Amino acid sequence: MVELGKNALDKIPLDTDLRDAIELAQRIKKEGRRRQMQLIGKMLRSRDVEPIRQALDKLKNRHNQQVALFHKLEQIRDRLIDNGDDAVAEVLNLWPDADRQQLRSLIRNAKKEKEGNKPPKSARLIFQYLRELAESEG
Repeated sequence: MVELGKNALDKIPLDTDLRDAIELAQRIKKEGRRRQMQLIGKMLRSRDVEPIRQALDKLKNRHNQQVALFHKLEQIRDRLIDNGDDAVAEVLNLWPDADRQQLRSLIRNAKKEKEGNKPPKSARLIFQYLRELAESEG
């Protein structure tokens, strides 16, 4: 929990003493940090940790879902660049509100960049567009 950021810590049900101890441990370095970690462990042993464990699992699961989504979007992007119009139809089935013309333009540019061994700017733009579509979906 000491490694988590402030936003993530806010999502975990902690009492004020434990939260203060964790925030202090985040500021301390070296030996003092080790002692503070021991204090946090001692505090946790005297509390019901199940709600904390569930909140941490939820944070971890959300991260794993986001990583899986990014891998899926990368695969779709690669299929778009490799297969062209067939893959565009697949994207339009997944997200009917996608802009066919914009996708085809980005695909054309990505193919040119790939053939010319240029940086994959359009491929990144395709990924960003797919991510926007996925996020707008919910």
